[in-house]
Amino acid sequence: MAEEPIVAQTGPYQVDLTEGKSYWYCRCGRSEKQPFCDGKHKDTGIEPLKFVAPSTGTFNLCGCKATDDEPWCDGSHNLI
Repeated sequence: MAEEPIVAQTGPYQVDLTEGKSYWYCRCGRSEKQPFCDGKHKDTGIEPLKFVAPSTGTFNLCGCKATDDEPWCDGSHNLI
């Protein structure tokens, strides 16, 4: 059975992404390289999410790990 994700921070991470580039979003909340995966999910049963940036720019990625639109922030942190 998978462990529960940890709230890494109660707000989004603003990150610069490059169009067409692949990234690994941390879904477990344990990474020290938030919001990106550094492999700390091992043995949690939670896998990172690979995504491709839709365009070049600054984006809000979820920090609370409760979004319904991974990896994007949808405001779920306001309910925690």
